[in-house]
Amino acid sequence: MTDALYAFPTACTQTLRALSRYPSRNAFAWPGGSMSYRGAIDMIGSIQKVFMGLGMEPGTRVALLTANRAESWCAGVAAQLSRFAITWLHPLGSLQDQLDQIDDSEAAILLIDAAAFLQRGGELAGQASKLRHVFTLGRADYGVDLLVAIDKAGSATPRDFARIDDVAVLNYTGGTTGKSKGALRRHRENAGFAAAILADFEIPMDPRYLTVAPISHVAGTKVLPALMRGGTVHMLKGFDPEAVLATIERERINFTLFVPTMVYVLLDHPKLASTDLSSLELVLYGASPMSPTRLVEGIERIGPVFSQLYGQTECYPVSVLRKADHDPKQPELFLSCGFPIAACDARILDENDQEVATGESGEICVRAPHVMAEYWKRPEQTAETLKNGWLHTGDIARRDDRGYMYILDRKKDMIVSGGFNIFPREVEDVLSTHRDVAMVAVVGVPDDKWGEAVTAIVVARAGSKPDEQELIELVKSRKGSAHAPKQIKFVSELPMTGVGKIDKKVLRADFWKGRDRMVG
Repeated sequence: MTDALYAFPTACTQTLRALSRYPSRNAFAWPGGSMSYRGAIDMIGSIQKVFMGLGMEPGTRVALLTANRAESWCAGVAAQLSRFAITWLHPLGSLQDQLDQIDDSEAAILLIDAAAFLQRGGELAGQASKLRHVFTLGRADYGVDLLVAIDKAGSATPRDFARIDDVAVLNYTGGTTGKSKGALRRHRENAGFAAAILADFEIPMDPRYLTVAPISHVAGTKVLPALMRGGTVHMLKGFDPEAVLATIERERINFTLFVPTMVYVLLDHPKLASTDLSSLELVLYGASPMSPTRLVEGIERIGPVFSQLYGQTECYPVSVLRKADHDPKQPELFLSCGFPIAACDARILDENDQEVATGESGEICVRAPHVMAEYWKRPEQTAETLKNGWLHTGDIARRDDRGYMYILDRKKDMIVSGGFNIFPREVEDVLSTHRDVAMVAVVGVPDDKWGEAVTAIVVARAGSKPDEQELIELVKSRKGSAHAPKQIKFVSELPMTGVGKIDKKVLRADFWKGRDRMVG
């Protein structure tokens, strides 16, 4: 493909256009401050001037560790405009995970939000040996304060020097199925994501978007679409349910994104009933399955504003379950991950990459302009995942006769028990309908008789005491005896990954350790 045939301007150019269009509006707001569209352009231009003055080669990697703040987002844009590539470090990641990402991505520049990560930033700056420049947002006893540097550099008009085959971003996978991998996107693959979101997601025409989840991940993909619509991005630095409710009411927020656990916390919060949430038009949720009973509760108490997103680091978005699909009278759709977006060719394929019949199970495979180009420095895994021109998501699903997809489970999470293939998601969906179950995860546990024993780990609803045998019988009646848990373990909370998914690696490890102790 030549540059002349390229369909989209880069996301950087789209950003500069959007910010130029509404100079006097507020682009960003946060407790105690705001930044106009004009101010964002000025900051991007000044940061780009600093970056270009470093004399670094095109393709230089810039790692960012930050809470949700406008300056960090502007720095990411400035880096990409300068032909650098960005990689966001997870704000909840361990020191070792962050060092591994800096090393694997070959980052030469590190930007630290000193207000939120002063100590961790010092550890990274001291231990990541290949870094050449460290910048901080705010004062620190290491690095260069970027805010001081841009004052010294003075103003500059931002310019997009990026070429379509330059690397734009390295997004690292959540690591739920192994060591985190860098999904590489050039500007070619990165350019169309905002248009795809605006085409298929029901984002309000005048967005007042609240970012609670980290902008380093999926919440950040809604920032550019919101700005393209002339909206304001309201930023909170973490999930404080009281602050979330107060901000929605005070700022008349009409659009936000939560992981399911955040929704559960809000539904259980004593101030929910007295908070005016009537401004909300769209609440996107994703990252992990939502309990159907809690979803109905959310619709009843918050409103018909829920919409499910589905995608993964390697391709986002893939599908969406819109607000109209969240009808309590048709609860079977609640188990769907939605309908493929217009920009995606999403199909259910068998082991030979042939499409399966309607209703049969297979792997969700995707072709789309925004699929990653490769896993950085992992040619074998790239070849396996992008085999025959399809992104193989690893999600096993079926499709109904209308084209809605229903995820049965992760391919690697399948349990083989007594010769039967069992998808944990199917068991979790049944257990989550029980009135006393707040959250549930199902894993296979090593078992001498069954090979793997279906085991459910359950968090009870506040004030309730679920009966183990009743839950087992519920699954047996809905799915049959093979799917019924051999045991149920009750816990106060489930381990979560940094992106809000239940960490089944940790759950399995607990049982394996228990087995090791028994054997030893």
